[in-house]
Amino acid sequence: MKRSKRFELLDQRPENQDGYIREWPEKGFVAMHSPYDPAPSVKVQDGRIVEMDGKRREDFDFIDEFIADYAIDVTRTEDMMAMDSLEIARMLVDIHVDRSVIVKIVSGLTAAKITEVIGHLNVVEMMMAMQKMRARRVPANQAHITNKEDNPLQIAADAAEGALRGFAEEETTMAVARYAPFNALALFIGSQAGRPGVLTQCSAEEAVELDLGIRGLTTYAETISVYGTESVFVDGDDTPYSKAFLASAYASRGLKMRFTSGSGSEVLMGNAEGKSMLYLEVRCIMITKGAGVQGLQNGSVSCIGIPASVPSGIREVLGENLVAAMLDLEVASSNDQSFSHSDMRRTARTMLQFLPGTDFIFSGYAGEPNYDNMFAGSNFDALDYDIYNILQRDMMVDGGLRPVKEEDVIEVRRKAGRAVAAVLRYLDLAEVSEEEVEAVAYANGSDEILPRDRAADIASCQDMLKRQITGLDVVKALYHTGFADIASSVLSMLKQRITGDYMHTSAILTDQFEVISAITEPNDYKGPGTGYRVSGKRWEEIKNIPHIIEVDEL
Repeated sequence: MKRSKRFELLDQRPENQDGYIREWPEKGFVAMHSPYDPAPSVKVQDGRIVEMDGKRREDFDFIDEFIADYAIDVTRTEDMMAMDSLEIARMLVDIHVDRSVIVKIVSGLTAAKITEVIGHLNVVEMMMAMQKMRARRVPANQAHITNKEDNPLQIAADAAEGALRGFAEEETTMAVARYAPFNALALFIGSQAGRPGVLTQCSAEEAVELDLGIRGLTTYAETISVYGTESVFVDGDDTPYSKAFLASAYASRGLKMRFTSGSGSEVLMGNAEGKSMLYLEVRCIMITKGAGVQGLQNGSVSCIGIPASVPSGIREVLGENLVAAMLDLEVASSNDQSFSHSDMRRTARTMLQFLPGTDFIFSGYAGEPNYDNMFAGSNFDALDYDIYNILQRDMMVDGGLRPVKEEDVIEVRRKAGRAVAAVLRYLDLAEVSEEEVEAVAYANGSDEILPRDRAADIASCQDMLKRQITGLDVVKALYHTGFADIASSVLSMLKQRITGDYMHTSAILTDQFEVISAITEPNDYKGPGTGYRVSGKRWEEIKNIPHIIEVDEL
């Protein structure tokens, strides 16, 4: 068959290398409207929900039971459920309806009712609603800081640069699981070298992650996963109740934390029960609310290829972010795992959160080249810093980052590397040469750094755990090796564990360790001329990108 040259070229385009599938409700390949989704309903007797979304209480699975008992305001549910779903959807985009009114209404809705409400909104309307419903007034951003060699100096340098560029939170994980103590240590020190007040976490197996947090080597956690069907929960050896218990373990030790969920996980695990991705994700969000957790990382996250393969899937991802905000939770709106061969498609997906703003636009902007990202690669990485800053400038949008000078980045990377080297040496954990430090000061990724003895480092990681090294040991090591300023920042982060203010919904810290949260700076958007507007010093900062033509040079 003779082919059209245009179609031949179109077939070779990046977007046509992605995977697409027709809707298949029986296996969960449907974004927002499965014929197997239940119809909304609720019935209350003696202050207890006895029927919900067409199920009698005796037929509830443990997710239904948990949601009915802990996630729905039983005192108002019958009144709120009686409201027309289209009316609630219109209230979401009505600038004359206050955010607090919506939160009260949604607190009485079931999962099926919330799903029905979101189904009435198109993407632009969801963005309008998100601008009003996010918890914190000012958006922020989170970075992934990893590398394929688990090199602690590279972790520290990238963390310092990311902090300087404006990330409010930074998260690491490992190529080799046993590197967790070194990665957590390097991330903590490096972040504080870049900007005091950056929150950090180490994504590891849950017992290890909690252990590192209790030791004071991390300040928040988010990789505590919840799922939308009972069978998937069982496959993971968990229940909503065990996850709530784990959340209380973090909170009781003064660690900020949020759950993680995302559409498509149940499809991947083969137990979507024929329900739409949105309906199952709403159940996850309600579990989070019922457990008393202050926030959620959602937006499909590592499962993004599943909703991206079906019609309206990227719309559904924005919808699940919006539902979390409607339930008054902090929203870290994914945008982390790269899901498409097309730069244009990845950017379009990100704009849905970038433009209205969420509490954390990315729950993992790659603060390294994507080949070093052990979270499987991000929609944007370290080589996209300039274009991200240009997008902020083009649209007068605050995406949480700032332009920086090359000399400042080199210096802060060098300082972070030296600080980690000094701590490892002081604690008798490892030796680091000045040549290694200089390499990471100038490196883009681990391909440009000097190799380390990985077996020796892993042995030192285990020794670090056996010796019960804590955040206070890190403070002492920094102070006694000439890094008193970083020691002071690390100590101030540890003090936050006592005051607990950064456990408020959507909390981040300034470089003076002041808490900015939904409590101290709630979102006050009520239409044009209200809410957060990029202006003043922040606008001047955003405008000052590199490679700009100076007027006086003309």
